[in-house]
Amino acid sequence: MSADGEGRSPWFDDEAGPVVRPYAMTRGRTSSAAQHRLDLIAVVVTEPGADDPESDPTLSPEHVDIVERCREAPQTVAELAAELDLPIGVVRVLVGDLVDLESVHVNRPVPPAELPDESILRDVINGLRAL
Repeated sequence: MSADGEGRSPWFDDEAGPVVRPYAMTRGRTSSAAQHRLDLIAVVVTEPGADDPESDPTLSPEHVDIVERCREAPQTVAELAAELDLPIGVVRVLVGDLVDLESVHVNRPVPPAELPDESILRDVINGLRAL
C-alpha cells in the first residue's frame, strides 16, 4: 500500500508513469559484450553510414536516443547520462551495444602518461626560437 492508503504499486508515479529500473534497460548486464572501456569524457559519435536506428526493432528507445543525440553533435558519455537522466553505468552498457552494432564509435581521451611533458615542449619552443 502507498502512504496515502491506496493500493497502488510503489513503482508507479502518476506524472511519470511506471518506473523502469536501470537493470531492465540493460537486460541485467553491467557491461557490454566487448567490454569497451568508456571514460566519462570519451566522445561518442554516430557513424556516418549508420542506418536509421528507429528502423531496428532490436534497439531500445534509449539506444535510439543516444544515436540521434550523437548524430546532431558528438557527446561525451557524461553528457549523454545527464541528458538522458540515466546512470553512467547504464549509458556505458548502451553505448557499448551501439559500438558492437557499428552505429557509433568512441573517441577516447589521450591518457596523461602519453601526453608530452611540459619541459620537453618548452625545450622544443626554445630550440625553434634559437633558429
